[in-house]
Order: sequence, then structure tokens, then C-alpha cells
Amino acid sequence: MPDRCEVLPGDSVVARRGGGLLWVDAPGSPALVAALHACLGVAGPGADRVLAAVAGQVSSLAHGAASFALVLADTSGGAGTGVALWSGKGQPAVDGVPVSGSSVEGCTLAAGFQLGQTLYVGPGQAAPQMPPGVAFDLVEGTVPGSGAMLQLAAVAHPSSSAVPPATSTPSSFTAGSDAGLGSGSSRMASAPPDSGEQTAFWRPEQSAAPVLRFDDGLVVTVDEDLVLGRRPDNHELVTTGGARPVPIADTQNVLSSAHAALQRSGREVSLVDLGSLNGTHVAGPEATEWTQLEPGVAHPLSDGDRLLLGWTVITFEQPSD
Repeated sequence: MPDRCEVLPGDSVVARRGGGLLWVDAPGSPALVAALHACLGVAGPGADRVLAAVAGQVSSLAHGAASFALVLADTSGGAGTGVALWSGKGQPAVDGVPVSGSSVEGCTLAAGFQLGQTLYVGPGQAAPQMPPGVAFDLVEGTVPGSGAMLQLAAVAHPSSSAVPPATSTPSSFTAGSDAGLGSGSSRMASAPPDSGEQTAFWRPEQSAAPVLRFDDGLVVTVDEDLVLGRRPDNHELVTTGGARPVPIADTQNVLSSAHAALQRSGREVSLVDLGSLNGTHVAGPEATEWTQLEPGVAHPLSDGDRLLLGWTVITFEQPSD
């Protein structure tokens, strides 16, 4: 099963559930987005027929231009295969090579293609390598993004007895406008021993960095300084290479472009409000009231502290020594 999902910053939508991964850019078509999102839980031999049926509904559900790429990955039995449906600018790719398929109702459908070390969904403009910077390590849920790269645990292929080792810089396809911000990590977590059951959730290494756990299931590693907000990529800390941007979905327009920052000093992590319009709040694990931070003043975080940015609740988790 997938091990780690890296989401590139952007204004489109990326969703992950189980073995399904979706990128969609259809701002005027909520019914289409909902139909594609519902397919993320589909698995089994009939998955291609389900996607073919969805393809027949795309023209009636889409209002205006719509692009998407949806992949359902199946690694049961040790051999990884996928089923994909895409349209418009969308394009799935395996190890940097675009997946090929057949035309179905104006979309493209591919079934039974072999998985590799990386799986990409997003706009299909070829790029020599993954742009630097990872905005999210998506465990499960729906977030804004211009594409997503799935680092896959080793799977057995019929034509070989072993899977080649992962490269440090995986190939991909990516959008030219929103991708490639900050500096992030592309490490793959080692595959667990074959115990007959494996989880699709990303598991940090034993000496893992602290993490931010969002209320929608999103997990972000705090392995360097971060800037959080609606569009944090233009903040000085990010443009100078001093921090990684973490864009947050903001349908209520209550977040500032660069709302708050997390700063690391050894094992200590501090939260700093960046002069946000609606403030940054924090509460301990047992606290019943939020405390608003003074802009520009660092507040040290402890394991279990909750952060409130706009309407977004985030829990800070600090692994024990």
C-alpha cells in the first residue's frame, strides 16, 4: 500500500482515501468533484467498470472546463496494479512515465497497469524531476494542491524478483505555475515486515520529527521551519529558503496569506503569529479556553497542544525521546 503522499501547493483539489488518489480542477462543478471523490473507496475487480460508468456522467456533471486524474491502487497479493480515469489537463504517471489508456466517453481509462515506486496525479506537463518542496504529507482527507506524488512501498512485479531501490529524486509530471516551493524531504519509510496486513497510513520513523495533525486527518512533519496560511509561498521566510510553506484550505476567508510560523531550535518548536488579521490561538491538552498569541512573540509548544488558525484546529505532537 502507499507509504507517503506528497502534495504540491496550489489552488486545485487533492484527495486521498484508502488506495485512491485524486487531483481535480473543476471550480464550477461540485457535483463532478463529489462523484470523483466517492470513487476513492472503490476497490476490487469491478473498479474499472465503476470508473467507466463515471466517465459517462462527466459531461452532464461538469459545468465549464474540468480536469482531473483519479487512480485506484491495488497492492493486494504483493503485485501492485492500478485503475485510472482522467480528463482535460489531468494525467497520471508511474515512475515519471505517463499512463496510457483508451478513450471512454471523452475521458481516458486505463485498467491493470503496473505500479512502480512513485505514482503521480495532476496536470500532465512533463518535468525532469519532482519540484523541490513538499507542502503536505497527506494521510487521508481533502486538501488544496496542484498535484500529488505517492511514494509506494515495495511491490513485487512478475518480471523481476526484486524492486530496484528508490532514487533520491523521483521523476514526475507537474504544473508549471503552482509547484515547487520551499525545501522538503522525499524519504521513503521502510516497508514493514509482511504480516498479512499493512496500513496505508504514513508511519514516522522511530526518531521522527514532531508533527502537526490537522482535524481533517492531514499530517505535516515539522522537520524544518514552517509558514502556515492561505497562500504562504510569498512570505519572506519562504522566498529566502528559511521555511517551508504549508497552505491551508480557507473556504471562510478567515486566514491571512501568511498566518503563523513554526520555528525549530533543537527539539523545541515555537509558534509565532505573523501579524494575522484574526489572530493565532493556542490551548493545552486539558485547557478549556484559547489563548491568543501576541504577534511576533514565540510561544514554545508542548506535546498535545492545540493550535487554532481561523477555523482550523491543529494538534502538535512531539515524539518522546
